[in-house]
Amino acid sequence: MAKNKPQNEIGELGFEDAIKKLTHIVEKIEAGQVPLQDSIEQYERGMALIKHCRGILTAAEKRIDKISTENAADDNDAQDDNTEDDPEDSDKDAELF
Repeated sequence: MAKNKPQNEIGELGFEDAIKKLTHIVEKIEAGQVPLQDSIEQYERGMALIKHCRGILTAAEKRIDKISTENAADDNDAQDDNTEDDPEDSDKDAELF
């Protein structure tokens, strides 16, 4: 049960905070400031942070794709509305030429 607490804590982090924690872990491990057993635990925590960040990025990508798709559909609808044949507009266009 104690192992789930850090996982739950990670799940509550925003992207930027998770990246900061991951950066801190990497700096400590690279500087050799952590004993071997602690390095392994920190590595495990770092991997959980990476997984969490990837999940956030995937969700953001899906949201952007959805927004882009909706905007493209709206643009197509607006374009279709502008190109519908209106007999009065056709007469006006004919008068120009």
